[in-house]
Amino acid sequence: MPKLPSISGKKTIRSLNKMGFIIVRQRGSHVFMQRGEASVTVPLHNPVKKSTLKSILNQAGVSLEEFSKHL
Repeated sequence: MPKLPSISGKKTIRSLNKMGFIIVRQRGSHVFMQRGEASVTVPLHNPVKKSTLKSILNQAGVSLEEFSKHL
């Protein structure tokens, strides 16, 4: 199982976009994305904390392996 990468919010958004998530809106430095019933909030921080990234992946219903493929 790969480790959680240390990446920026923009790269996180780009990866989720490749997996079918669309940007719904943005408020300040937080981007709201949605795919079907799953919705996530991604902070535009550099880098995103690993605990925050893990929470984003859990809310999105995406495995770390699948996320790593789309980086």
